[in-house]
Amino acid sequence: MTKATICIWYESDGKAAAEFYAATFPDSHVDAVHLAPSDFPGGKEGDEITVEFTVLGIPCLALIGGPTFKQSEAFSFQVETADQEETDRYWNAIVNNGGQESQCGWCKDRWGVSWQITPRILNEAIAQGGDVAKRAFTAMMPMQKIDIATIEAAVKSEAL
Repeated sequence: MTKATICIWYESDGKAAAEFYAATFPDSHVDAVHLAPSDFPGGKEGDEITVEFTVLGIPCLALIGGPTFKQSEAFSFQVETADQEETDRYWNAIVNNGGQESQCGWCKDRWGVSWQITPRILNEAIAQGGDVAKRAFTAMMPMQKIDIATIEAAVKSEAL
């Protein structure tokens, strides 16, 4: 059976990243750590070269390849949250562990991987289209971490 796995390049600390994800998100775990059988451009024989892990049920592979390639927002995990408590928990776990805040529910973990911590109500409002989507989108634009009460108020409002 053919299987797709997301491969993410890490400069270093792929195992630490996988362990952080496993401790932070449900249905997440470290599956295996593989050591380099010989020297390679980013390291030496015996160094961690790949880490198999799962994030929210998604199979992933950390490739520890050194500084050649950097993370960017071109790839992100979108985590849909049910409520403000869950939104805060994931956002704070990422940002308070050496990460950084960005706009519109985006943040980066300390390894540079981008995350979108997105409340379900925001996804639903934007998918609805029309004025509801416009109000929710407009309310979201100045935010860093998404405030669900503000999105709910915008969705219920009649004003643009």
